[in-house]
Amino acid sequence: MRLDLIRLRNINKTYKNGVTAIYDLDLTIKKGEFVFIIGETGCGKSTLIKMLYREEKPNKGKIIVGGINVAKLRNSKVYKLRRKIGVVFQNFQLLPKLTAYENVAFALEVLGLPKYEIHKKVVKVLDLVGLKNKAKHYPNQLSGGEQQRVAIARAIVNGPKLLICDEPTGNLDPKKSMEIMEVLEAINKLGTTVVMVTHDIEIVKKMNKRVILLNSGRIVKDYEEGTYK
Repeated sequence: MRLDLIRLRNINKTYKNGVTAIYDLDLTIKKGEFVFIIGETGCGKSTLIKMLYREEKPNKGKIIVGGINVAKLRNSKVYKLRRKIGVVFQNFQLLPKLTAYENVAFALEVLGLPKYEIHKKVVKVLDLVGLKNKAKHYPNQLSGGEQQRVAIARAIVNGPKLLICDEPTGNLDPKKSMEIMEVLEAINKLGTTVVMVTHDIEIVKKMNKRVILLNSGRIVKDYEEGTYK
């Protein structure tokens, strides 16, 4: 039986402008799951995942991620949570003056790892995402899909327990989008839990994973793996 990696209980989030993004939300995600979070714009998807990596804090409720009580985590301790989590965004967020290799290595250099260990890990993840032969290319020499693969490699190079993806295929065509999904599935099969926000319902249908449907800050449907059509 798989253990829980994420537990949210009675979560409420209201912004300073008075907009309530999340209402009394309960959610459990087990280690090794691949979960899509879907719903119309403004339903609370982004707020939900931002709370998982402590970009936002709830006004009420408990959030446990990998044994850490995220809701009560002090700002000075957020780095401990972030080391357990990889995050991939829609717009890649690569450093333009660094090569693919250097962009990925940078995530380990800030942790103070020795060069030989950094090299070993970077080569391994670039190979996993299919870019070992483009390690010396700069972002502007890579396609959108390749840039997103670099971003994914950077997010997983430290072996996070959880990979959070916020619209990772939003800027890509359908073919490149499916290539990215194949990479994410391979990462998931290696044991990393994947939580992905997307508007692309065709991808959701093809992947046959668990699907959480949000509406107005509430979970209105939790589809078990393979049941969302």
